[in-house]
Amino acid sequence: QVQLVESGGGLVQAGGSLRLSCAASGRAFSSYAMGWFRQAPGKEREFVASISWRGETTYYADSVKGRFIISRDNAKNSVYLQMNSLKPEDTAVYYCAATYGIATRNVGRYDYWGQGTQVTVSS
Repeated sequence: QVQLVESGGGLVQAGGSLRLSCAASGRAFSSYAMGWFRQAPGKEREFVASISWRGETTYYADSVKGRFIISRDNAKNSVYLQMNSLKPEDTAVYYCAATYGIATRNVGRYDYWGQGTQVTVSS
């Protein structure tokens, strides 16, 4: 069992940056691949980025590639999402998720989810 708590969301102007954090509690955090997803009003939850359990493999959605960076610190049981050059279309609730398997873009493969943190980008 893994509990996930996101933080770091907020209101930012277009072109700005935010860093999201996800703190995990429970067993064997370093055994889980981690992902970030987002959901805008009226839209389905979509993949943003994922990272393998050792951090050597990362995947990004095309819409955020080159602007967002996912990282993790297994000693701190945490995963991060550095978001740069933010755009109004990045506005969404951002969720952290864990999967006891390989890093994947597939939302259905994730076993544990946080409650989400709101990110709002103004134009």
